[in-house]
Amino acid sequence: MLFELRVRNLALIESLDWSLGSGLNVITGETGAGKSLVIDAVETLLEGKVGEEDIRHGSEEAHVEGVFDLPVNEHLVPLRGLLDEKGLKSEEDNLVISCESKRQGRSVVRVNGHAVTKAILRQIGRLLVDIHGQSQHLSLLDTKYHLDFLDAYGHTLDLRHSFSAKVAELSKLEQELKALVEAEKDAARREEFLRFQLDEIRKAELRAGEEEELEKERNILASAEKLKAMSYEAYQALCREDASQASAPALDRLNEALVVMKKLVELDSTLEQQVNSLEETVYGIEEIARDISSYSEKLEHNPERQEEVESRLELIKNLKRKYGQTIAEILGYLEKTEKELEGISLSSERQAELEKMCSELKAEMGKIASELSEARSAAAEKLVAEVKKELRDLNMSQVEFEVSITREESEEGIPLPDEKTYAFNNEGVDVVEFMASTNPGEPVKPIAKIASTGEISRFTLALKCALSEVDSIPILIFDEIDIGVGGRSGEVIGKKLWALARNRQVICVTHLPQIAAYADAHYNVHKEESGARTVSMLRVLEGEDRLKEIAIMLAGPQYTEITVTDARMVMRRAQTWQQDQRHGPEKH
Repeated sequence: MLFELRVRNLALIESLDWSLGSGLNVITGETGAGKSLVIDAVETLLEGKVGEEDIRHGSEEAHVEGVFDLPVNEHLVPLRGLLDEKGLKSEEDNLVISCESKRQGRSVVRVNGHAVTKAILRQIGRLLVDIHGQSQHLSLLDTKYHLDFLDAYGHTLDLRHSFSAKVAELSKLEQELKALVEAEKDAARREEFLRFQLDEIRKAELRAGEEEELEKERNILASAEKLKAMSYEAYQALCREDASQASAPALDRLNEALVVMKKLVELDSTLEQQVNSLEETVYGIEEIARDISSYSEKLEHNPERQEEVESRLELIKNLKRKYGQTIAEILGYLEKTEKELEGISLSSERQAELEKMCSELKAEMGKIASELSEARSAAAEKLVAEVKKELRDLNMSQVEFEVSITREESEEGIPLPDEKTYAFNNEGVDVVEFMASTNPGEPVKPIAKIASTGEISRFTLALKCALSEVDSIPILIFDEIDIGVGGRSGEVIGKKLWALARNRQVICVTHLPQIAAYADAHYNVHKEESGARTVSMLRVLEGEDRLKEIAIMLAGPQYTEITVTDARMVMRRAQTWQQDQRHGPEKH
């Protein structure tokens, strides 16, 4: 509820500190006293802007602030969620909105102490207050609320959420499918390129460690003659006699030493181990000599093989330049390419699978959407009947009300049982709009196109009464709701406003005593002279002051004791009805 409204230097309001009550708050006063200025102040607060012409003459700035109480209940969940999302949540269960405007300057809007944009303020305002009258700040003027109202009224929100979940699932599948289709455009060219790379690497038949082996072989081939000469020289030093050499080969000298050592052992067996070691050394050198001889015999200058090795190393070098710094990296690239090719070959299968899944999901969505449409149509029929009853109570049986539910065919839509496909969004396939005609013979039009007069205010009152159990807007403001209304209809309006105010706060500006009599809190707006200036003032009416105000509303300033008696009767009748409602409410 709006707990307190503070206004400074707005039009005729010099200073206003208004503490409101819960339930039905009624504002009365003479014509031109500035009653609607109070409502304008609330609207200014929710729009976040004061026109320079609205700043009080002689003042450089205007200030409007509203303190709202936000108790924990299900109706305020959307508003609390928005405040949390925008980082505007207060540690206390309240909401403070302020607007400061200076001449030739910008307006500054704050929510719970944080500066916010007007766009965010409007989002908050639409979840907080509905103003019925000349204002455009009315949820019923926004068609996106109509579907919400109808689904809440018809208890179809669970079915709608089920459809929304399917929409999200379909969106995910279609995104994957779109990515595949986009990829397929270049798939053939990409596949050809990958196969070329694959063939190039596979034909090379690379082995891990092959490059190191080839480099060693290249070094040997390049030095074959030198190696052959050196190995021959080593062999000659070990065991081959050569007349050109002055000394005997090492192996002959070792054999000579072995013969001598064996003779020593015959005389002294303690040298037997040394003889054995020497004998093993001789055998080992003989083996080494044979190996060197074999190595030398194999060595030969082979330019063909050397060319092959050089060519192979050049091939590896080229592959490294394209696919990796090592053979291991090239082989890793080969594996990666094989997997990508496999994915390309499987993408067509996946695409077909996704298309089938999308088709099946759309069929499921069509069934849910159809069920949702049927439920909405039934709810709409019931709502129209309820609103018409409320209109009859308000003596407005000539007003027509319809709930328009339409669909738009689309080839990209979802199929319904009528074998047609329709466009859809998260809420289904239905476009819902409340339509009305306030004049007999005139066709129904969207509510937003009907002028905001007292008549349309009473129409919206009827609609609000019908939707009272599902409408989550916590504060309702009615201005000029009694234009052209007599006492009997005024009493009906008063009852309905009071009934609406049982689970929300209602603020109403009225000229009718029959409406004012049902107020839970009554306020008077009047003009006073302040120096050479005129200001609008607001005061609480209680007891005799309230009785006097009702009497003035009945007969004017020159009221009589009879008028006071009539006023007391009007108030007593309202109090009796209210007590009856509290103890055993009947539907009105």
